[in-house]
Amino acid sequence: MSLSLKPSHATVKAYYETLGQFGQLYIDHEGAVRSAFQTLLAKCGQKASPKLTLVPEYRIERARSSVIVDGALVDLYHLPHGYWEAKDEKDDLAREVQRKLDKGYPRDNIIFQAPERAILYQGGARILDENIREAQALVSVVNQFFDYKAPHIQEWEQAVNDFSDRIPELATAVKRTIDEEKRRNPAFIRSFDDFYTLCKQAINPNLSEDAVERMLVQHLLTERIFRKIFNNPDFTRRNVVAAEIEKVITELTKRSLNRDDFLRNLERFYRAIERSAEETTNFSEKQAFLNKVYERFFQGYSPKEADTHGIVYTPQPIVNFMVRSVEEILQKEFGRSLGDKGVHILDPFVGTGNFIVRIMREIKATDLPYKYENELHCNEVMLLPYYIASMNIEHAYFDRTGEYRAFPGICLVDTFELAEAKQVPMFTEKNTQRVERQKAAPIFVITGNPPYNAGQVDENDNNKNRKYPVVDRRVSETFGRGSTATLLRKLQDPYIKAIRWATDRIGLEGIVCFVTNSGFIDDRSLDGVRSALGWYFEQIYVLDLGGNVRKNPKLSGTTHNVFGIQVGVSINVFVRKTGGQKDVCCPIKYASVDPFWRKEQKYEFLNHAGSISGVTWQVLKPDSKNTWITHGLRQDFDDYLPVSANAQAQHIFATDSLGVSTNRDAIVYAFQLPQLQETIKKFLDDYNLQTIRYEHSGRPRDVDEFLSKSLIKWSETLKLKLKRGARSEFDPLKFRNTLYRPFTTEYLYYDDALIDRPSSFSSMFPIISRRIVRSA
Repeated sequence: MSLSLKPSHATVKAYYETLGQFGQLYIDHEGAVRSAFQTLLAKCGQKASPKLTLVPEYRIERARSSVIVDGALVDLYHLPHGYWEAKDEKDDLAREVQRKLDKGYPRDNIIFQAPERAILYQGGARILDENIREAQALVSVVNQFFDYKAPHIQEWEQAVNDFSDRIPELATAVKRTIDEEKRRNPAFIRSFDDFYTLCKQAINPNLSEDAVERMLVQHLLTERIFRKIFNNPDFTRRNVVAAEIEKVITELTKRSLNRDDFLRNLERFYRAIERSAEETTNFSEKQAFLNKVYERFFQGYSPKEADTHGIVYTPQPIVNFMVRSVEEILQKEFGRSLGDKGVHILDPFVGTGNFIVRIMREIKATDLPYKYENELHCNEVMLLPYYIASMNIEHAYFDRTGEYRAFPGICLVDTFELAEAKQVPMFTEKNTQRVERQKAAPIFVITGNPPYNAGQVDENDNNKNRKYPVVDRRVSETFGRGSTATLLRKLQDPYIKAIRWATDRIGLEGIVCFVTNSGFIDDRSLDGVRSALGWYFEQIYVLDLGGNVRKNPKLSGTTHNVFGIQVGVSINVFVRKTGGQKDVCCPIKYASVDPFWRKEQKYEFLNHAGSISGVTWQVLKPDSKNTWITHGLRQDFDDYLPVSANAQAQHIFATDSLGVSTNRDAIVYAFQLPQLQETIKKFLDDYNLQTIRYEHSGRPRDVDEFLSKSLIKWSETLKLKLKRGARSEFDPLKFRNTLYRPFTTEYLYYDDALIDRPSSFSSMFPIISRRIVRSA
């Protein structure tokens, strides 16, 4: 938490200037003068490492009571690193300190501060007592405060680092044990096969055994965390999915694996989590802490799954804004409320349960038992977030009612799969019953954060989003058919599918409220989406939160994007009252924040606005091409002669081309020809060897699984060639001189097998340089 603050720093000077202004105005009461020190600590926290956020009026729960300190500096896990309590000049600070300590205030890294004096306690002892009229004394206190790390914080930070290193090793050990048991333990084989069948039915018919084994590893490594943080030892018995997985784990550990012995290497990590969790004393802090642990675990343990499903925790200001907006629209447009009977609510991508928990807080305590039991629904397709959402929601209910009750509205299921006509068992009998109950429910509100991944970055990842015949067909026959674009790949983005699915699911009336990728607002290839939405709903609200780093390289994903990602984000509310398509396109109300705001400023904007009524909207008027954002566009642009032959009968160039899209630039381009020749020869040898291996293996249908351990830079086109058994031989006549980028020439091996999309360049530039042929 080191800071290295100096008297000459602007933050220190600003503090004394503010105190001077208060003095001139004869203001010395605690509420006024403490704001200067609060600002000082907040600014220092942002510069500390790790970055710390000052939370005013921080409540600390004790066994029989609670205390509220003026502020706490917390990290991204919501763990407090230090506290602060302010007093005014008229107080006897030493006496006030003792009174606060007797009352139960913390003694580990807390500053008791008055305008002219500061007392610092660390490790239970008074460390400093300084007259802070002088800047050097103030700096000494603040630096000591930020430099200190409590033992449990040190233990926690070290454990987090170790955990990320240890997880792959432990996962490999579990995998090895599973493989051994598959060979020699009939009881485990039966148990695993039954579980695998359930998973394929409930989650994905193409689910691999490796994916199921990862679920077992996740359960084994995290089950203790869930029990301990929320003090819920019966979770694995009460939860319908966890109970099923425990059966498999029990068979696994009967002969080959002692659970406690196996996890002993992680004891320090578990102990650090449990010790740190004790510092998060109320439910909201425990929920935030567990969400962050989960997010970090997933990013470290299974980055592919994190990428496919968009493992991103929705920030609370976004959730608050969306839930309040839905409640406001329900009251204004429908004369109803989230707590009313008959208003069925669904989060189809529940993640860690943030939206459902926030909705429960919006519902009156007297209405909550009925809603909880009958009209709150959510789905999750991955095991870990399913567990966390279950615990978060159940603990939130206990927090409101004082009664523990398992949440019957959560299903382990792929939401998009529910659109399919086929009826199969969904994991367990109880889970299947929950799914059927949800499918029969008249859903009125759909809200949440759909997955945002548009596809894998690298074909070698074997990490594509799966296809859903019914949803994909609905997207194609509505959003696709209404588009003038030729490349419609972005329609496969899960958030587009989520909008399509939700539009169909709410029926004749209802509200869809999603936070999504903002690409559909202005992307040319998504004009069909914009066209359809205007006819499907009676009102549309789009709050553009910006953050598209790819469009604006001056931005930083971690700094300016509310999710810390590269694509833009928007909050979208779609309101249907008239029952489906209409004769008139609905008004589209649009607002955007300053594109250069930091994410904290965007959160503050949402907190201040509260809901859609706190936002100033402009009504968009789409043009004939379904362009929503028309500001700055030339009306006469369509009268110009097109450059491309793809457009109209009259055009400038008869032939156009995308260019050479290799999908493996590092392989087929090089500055030095000899180096490129060696690279190409090795690549072709490896590829041809894989084609032989593929044929000798009986040409397995699942090519991705077959190539999972291959080191070749694969692409979709090369995989198709592999399936056809097409081999490729080295040809020295295929080397070309190219302009790789402006002012940069490189050699290219131009071969149909290695170039993913060769385009029309072979006909455009058919002549080969003799110099290259000779040297090759």
